[in-house]
Amino acid sequence: MKEKYIYQISILVILFVILTLFITTVPEVFLQSRIYISYLSIIPFSMILALSLTPLIIAKEIDLSFPSIMAVSGYIFAQSYLSFDNTFIAFFLCLGFGFFAGLFNGLIVVKIGVPSIIATIGSQFLFRGLAMILSGGTALSIMEIKESFISDLFTGRWFGFFPAQSFWVILFAVLIWFILFKHKFGNSVLFIGDNKKAANMMGINTDKTRIILFIQMGIMSSFCAVLLTLEMANWWPTNGEGYLLLVFASIFIGGTSVFGGSGTIFGTFIGAIIIGIIESGIIAMGLDGFYTRFIYGVIILIAVCVHAKILNKGKV
Repeated sequence: MKEKYIYQISILVILFVILTLFITTVPEVFLQSRIYISYLSIIPFSMILALSLTPLIIAKEIDLSFPSIMAVSGYIFAQSYLSFDNTFIAFFLCLGFGFFAGLFNGLIVVKIGVPSIIATIGSQFLFRGLAMILSGGTALSIMEIKESFISDLFTGRWFGFFPAQSFWVILFAVLIWFILFKHKFGNSVLFIGDNKKAANMMGINTDKTRIILFIQMGIMSSFCAVLLTLEMANWWPTNGEGYLLLVFASIFIGGTSVFGGSGTIFGTFIGAIIIGIIESGIIAMGLDGFYTRFIYGVIILIAVCVHAKILNKGKV
């Protein structure tokens, strides 16, 4: 437990070191408020996904389909708004799809017994193909939605400058931390990740718990799709692409073990910030943007190796 808190503090130190490096190297960018307002607008999308996926990783499961769920959900939201001219109908139809997409993944993994990595690779292609079929590969523009109440509520600029999505991601982080570490459901997730057979013997309904985790991931993927569509006032068939690597890098650099059984919401939160600022910092320093993929890969490998080493020493 002590090592866990040391790791979290070290992640926070790494964030400040990276920020200090960028501020020192390109002060004309990182001493201006605009870059931080931009971060508050963009980082919440990957952060919501990373926070949602963390409990699944802790439970020793995985979901690779969330980018494709975002694509279909965003299409449903945009097309429903254009069809009904009602943001609330569009919102709930979108979340409804996320619920059933998560349930679909959960039933395949839990009831049929397909490993989650295989099942969600299949559903990733399935949902992405569905998005292309429904849209015909054509983007949707919903610029007028910027004037709606739901746009102001979720992606508006509160107090004239503060992106609303940052408030919602902080609220979600607190909520999921409470559920994971202060509620019996969270205890069930941790027990399942540590030893599923032992969790069954303790009377934990492991099947139900894992299905709920997949449903939660589906719903939050849809919610993230709503935020992204509202922010851009457009939907593209490529919605969700590019988030997979960012999300996993955020989770693993944050201190959640790839082997399951342990994880940290605070670490994922800080990890998402680190991953979110790296690309713009690298580009501002005058380096090629392609370096970011290399750095993300290095981060994931180092984080996984560190956790493997700690587990082998019996410290987690």
